[in-house]
Parts: sequence; C-alpha cells; structure tokens
Amino acid sequence: MLATGLTFVAMNGIVRHLGTGLPAAENAFLRFAFGLPLFLPTLIPALRRGFPRDLWAGFALRGALHCLGVIGWFYAMAHISLAEVTAIGYVNPVLVTIGAALLMGERLSWRRMVAIGVALVGMLIVLRPGLRALGSGHLAQLCAAAMFAASYLIAKRLVERTSPAVAVAMMTATVTLALAPIAAAVWVPPEPWHYRWLLLAAGMGSLGHYFMARAFAVAPMTVTQPVTFLQLIWASLLGTIVFGDQVDLFVILGGGLMIGAVSYITWREAARRSPITPPIDVAKGA
Repeated sequence: MLATGLTFVAMNGIVRHLGTGLPAAENAFLRFAFGLPLFLPTLIPALRRGFPRDLWAGFALRGALHCLGVIGWFYAMAHISLAEVTAIGYVNPVLVTIGAALLMGERLSWRRMVAIGVALVGMLIVLRPGLRALGSGHLAQLCAAAMFAASYLIAKRLVERTSPAVAVAMMTATVTLALAPIAAAVWVPPEPWHYRWLLLAAGMGSLGHYFMARAFAVAPMTVTQPVTFLQLIWASLLGTIVFGDQVDLFVILGGGLMIGAVSYITWREAARRSPITPPIDVAKGA
C-alpha cells in the first residue's frame, strides 16, 4: 500500500500537468488503453482458461463502477488542487472500511468506529460546506471516491478467487471497453506530448493497482487502507513545489485529523498484537 500511494501520487501529478486540454473521459480512456498492453501476458491466458459466470459478473460490475470513478477523478484533477483531490479521496478508505465490515464481516472495533467518525469530521473541515461554495471538481471527486470504494470492495472478493494480476488485468480491460464509447462521443485529437505523458500515467496507474491488489490479497482492508493517508503529504508537496498550489490550512488540518485518527487506531491494535492479518495464501499465486 505504501508503493501504491507513491505511484498514484506520481500519476496524479501527470494528470494535473495535462490540465483541461482533453475531455476527462478521453484522458481516462487513453490512460487505460495505454496500460492494457502491459497486462496482455496475464490477460490472454486467463481468458483462454475462462471464468465462472458469477466471476464474469464481478469483473463487469467492477469495470462499470471504476469507469465512472476515473471520469470523475480526471475531471476533478483538472479543476481543484492536488491536495484537495487527495484529501477528498480519503472518503474512499472510510467507505471501504465501513463496507468491508458491513458486507464482508471484517472486524470493526469501537476504536475503529471512533476513528471513522473523526475522519469524517476531518473531511468536513476539508470541504467546509456552507462556508464556501463547493465547485464541480469537489463534487466530481466525492462521486469518484464512492465509485472507487465500491470497486475496491469487489476487488477484495475477486482476489479471493483469482490472482491479483488477473484481477487488475480484467479491471483494465473492462474499464477500457466501458470508456471507449464515452470517449468517442467527446473526442478531441491529442497532441504528441499528450500521448507521452498519458503513456507514463498508464504505467504508474497500472503498477499502483497491482500493488494494491497484492495488498488486498494478504491483509484485511482495515489494515491496508490507513497507509493510503500518507498520500496527502506527498500530494501537498508535489502541488506546492511543481504546480504552485497554495497551502490550504483547512486541507492540512482536516487531512491531518484523518491521518491521526487512523494512525492511532492502527498503532493501538499493533501494540495489543491483535491477530488481524491472516497468513499469506501461496496458492493464490505471485
């Protein structure tokens, strides 16, 4: 999950650099289309073996949800700061943690429930509804976070029945197919430099999803998700140094509140040596 955060922040910086020159759906499509060849060595043998019908349904549902999420995310990246995108994205792990407890039976102690409440307060500090007008970029990122949370919950189930590499390859393929007609409807001819940056973004994003799938395969989501909060620090530094974003103290305060809440609960359970991480199942493959 640490490697996931680093690669995703790098991808965020690339997408921010691209700006609004291309529609969000087109940017998203090109990012996944460029990433798809990286997974063909995994995807082709898996398709030849085939999947049960219910597994196909899981792949398709995840692809549709992730498609909506990436469109919203690309739009938000072009309209609000890197730090805001990252901070609002913390709704995602909160929703994932709640969903994992409600739908998958993962243990949610009272300390974790308090941490979730504190994290939501932090989110309100970041957004400050009623104190400022929320723009379309903020709303797009909120919707994207919800879609990604649902996608990640499905991913957790998928890696219980197939390898992380296959799960990511199928996600890349289904999202590419879902985005193709949407991108075609708003297509703007890209410049050559667009392709170079999007190819790099595709590599970073695909690598990040693989790291995340590996983490999901060996540990409960309530363990893996807190690590993603470190992205706020890296995103704030990148936005300030590279793009000249002004440091928003409310974003830092709200994000820090969320980081502190989740870090505390993780430290408490580690200090008690709670058996919350299952052993690695080598049968799932590398």
